[in-house]
Order: sequence, then C-alpha cells, then structure tokens
Amino acid sequence: MQKPIDLIALGEPMVEFNQTRPGEPVYLQGFGGDTSNAAIAAARAGARAAYLTRLGADHFGDTLMALWETEGVDSRAIERDPNAATGIYFVHHGKTGHGFSYMRAGSAASLMAPADLTALGWTKAIASAKILHVSGISLAISPSACETSLQAMREARAAQTLVSFDSNLRLKLWSLEQARAGIAQAVALCDLFLPSLEDMAVLTGITAPDAVVDWGHRQGAKQVVLKLGEHGALVSDGVQRQKVEGLPVKLVDATGAGDCFCGNLLARLAQGDELVAATRYANQAAALSVQGFGAVGPLPTAGQVNALL
Repeated sequence: MQKPIDLIALGEPMVEFNQTRPGEPVYLQGFGGDTSNAAIAAARAGARAAYLTRLGADHFGDTLMALWETEGVDSRAIERDPNAATGIYFVHHGKTGHGFSYMRAGSAASLMAPADLTALGWTKAIASAKILHVSGISLAISPSACETSLQAMREARAAQTLVSFDSNLRLKLWSLEQARAGIAQAVALCDLFLPSLEDMAVLTGITAPDAVVDWGHRQGAKQVVLKLGEHGALVSDGVQRQKVEGLPVKLVDATGAGDCFCGNLLARLAQGDELVAATRYANQAAALSVQGFGAVGPLPTAGQVNALL
C-alpha cells in the first residue's frame, strides 16, 4: 500500500527555555516536546513527517507552527484552541545532569479527546502514514489524551500503519501505578517498542537489558529497541537480538537525545532500512545531537549523520 507520509507523530509540543550557564538565569529559547522533536528529527533525516496535536491560539503556538513549516513537518491537521495555552518548560543544568520544570497544566494538547480523531481528520491522516509514533508523555498529559493516544494506536493498526511507542516515563505527570497500566496497554498495541533502560528500571524493576527486551516482547511488541544511552542500543526482532555500540562524544546537553534517536530510526525504517541498520544510523544521529544545547537546534541532518558514518 502506497502511503504519502513516512511518519506521523501525536503528542504535546512545547516551547523550551534551556539554561546555558549552570547556576545563572540565562536561558536559550527553543522548542521541545518529545514526539514533535522526533518528527523534526525524522524530517531532517529525509522523511516525510507530519504532526497531530492541539495548540493554544497564542504567540508560542504561532512559533511552533512556524517551526514545523520551516522544518517541512506537515501541520495541517493541528487544532488551535483559543481557550487554552501552549505548554512551556525550562531546562536547568547542574553537577548531576539536567532537570526540567514544566508549565503545562491544562495546556491545549492535554485537552485532546478521542472525538478529535474523527472530527479533526486525524484518523484519515494516520491511515495515510507508514508509521504512527506515540510516547509515554502522549499518554501522561491527561486521561483524555491517554485514551486518544491508545485509540489512535488501535486505528493505526487497523489501517496497516506501523505503530511505534517510546516509553518516555515522566512521573511528574502521572503516578507510577498509572504509568504501569497505561504503558502496558500501549506496548501491547505497538509494533515497535522504544524504551530506555532507565525508564524500565523504574517502571518494572528490571535492570538487565536482555530481560527488559523479553518484557517488551511478552507485552506484545513485535520488535524492541532498548536505548542504552552512551552504551548504544540492544535490538531485537523477536527472533534475533544484537547490540549496537554507542559512540564516545563530548556531552554538552542530552535534552532530546532519545527523541533524536527515535525520529532517525523511524525515518530510516520508513525509507527501507533493516532494524539494525536503522538503529546504527540513529545512534550516530543521537551522538551528534548531544553536542549542542536544546532539543531541536542540535538535531542533525542526513548529510551530517552520513558524514559521521
């Protein structure tokens, strides 16, 4: 089946303020939101990408719409809400790494509801894509967003659209009990599960990489790519598994590195790569992304990744 979109992502985009001098109130304004980051990363890798969400009819919403236009991400199905705000967040850096402070309660994206799938044409858009990408944050921002995301995954599978799910556990948004239930439902509905070892240790208590991969398959995921940070990734198609080594680089800011990994991996899958080759490409892209500040600015182009490869 010919599909005009390679990757369509659903979730909450945000405006980012990233601290550039630890301990000082100096911030670089950028953009974030895990699934939006992944869609932009995929577009920079050469994929035809689209995004689904609700945005505030405000200045920050305008800047996000301009960003997607610049990046070549199709935003035609995005709904602008005059009664709710676009979310923002702050990134602060210290000796123990980076942390986040969010201003997203009641955001426009959190008000998405299952009825939007039909009313806003999202079901049709999902059916026109090769891959739907959703994350744990897409589920966690509100109960209605959780059900919208799960229903989108069901409809994607019915339309023969591959479903990708990134664990992205954020316990500031929901309880551990809620996260366990919601993420288990999502993994059962996905074709490709993209967890991080850190997330899964908290979520399941499992710390051995192979055991995490086994858990993903038991929940129903056909393929699992376990993100291991600087140590690369563990790839499994349910029959064979292979370790893809990381790349030693000078770390500046890891914000969005996992999203970069997901977006590049999905772009390469949509363009015909096998899972291990796509993972190797995504590893290189993520290594490049951590060498600059912010979630979007350092996302590499295909030319930059291919030069490194």
